[in-house]
Amino acid sequence: MSSEKPKDRHHHGNLRAALIEAGIALLTEGGLDALTLRKCAARAGVSHAAPAHHFDGLDGLRVAIAEEGFDRFRRRMLAYADAAPQTPRDRLFGICRGYLAFARQEPALYDLIFSFRANSRMIEDLEEGSAPSYMVLRDSCAPFQPAGADPVILETQVWSLVHGYAMLILTGRFGDTSARDEEFLAVLDRIIAPPLSP
Repeated sequence: MSSEKPKDRHHHGNLRAALIEAGIALLTEGGLDALTLRKCAARAGVSHAAPAHHFDGLDGLRVAIAEEGFDRFRRRMLAYADAAPQTPRDRLFGICRGYLAFARQEPALYDLIFSFRANSRMIEDLEEGSAPSYMVLRDSCAPFQPAGADPVILETQVWSLVHGYAMLILTGRFGDTSARDEEFLAVLDRIIAPPLSP
């Protein structure tokens, strides 16, 4: 029988990352209600007291998972944009396809990052539009901003359209709508098109 203690399985600063991954796995399997510090510690193979060394309670773990979730979300959008033809329109559409792909492929993590509320700089950054994931949207919308207009207006229109569609997909309102995505995204053309001259 091995005398190795559970905590010895993680070293050189990897325990925090292991706990976050364990938390994401619990979310994926059972939703937000399945996420507890004790379950997370057990999943990572460490003592139930170990998370306290890395997170300020369950809220601290949720913040850390949400930060990882937003980073994955940002990378997914950029991957789709980088795979698209490199025109402003195609990059914007790529961002939106990546947004929908993330929502479909990681629904529990998506739900957490957009429903979690905490007194954290990460959430404040998102609300202020300075979070890295929001900057992906901002940069993609920039070529379509009307002169002199507040950029938040167009960004909010695009974000609301895609986020609302994603939420309706996840709640089962449309069933499997992947075949309709392109038809839906075509609505973006009406948002980003310059206004007709009088």
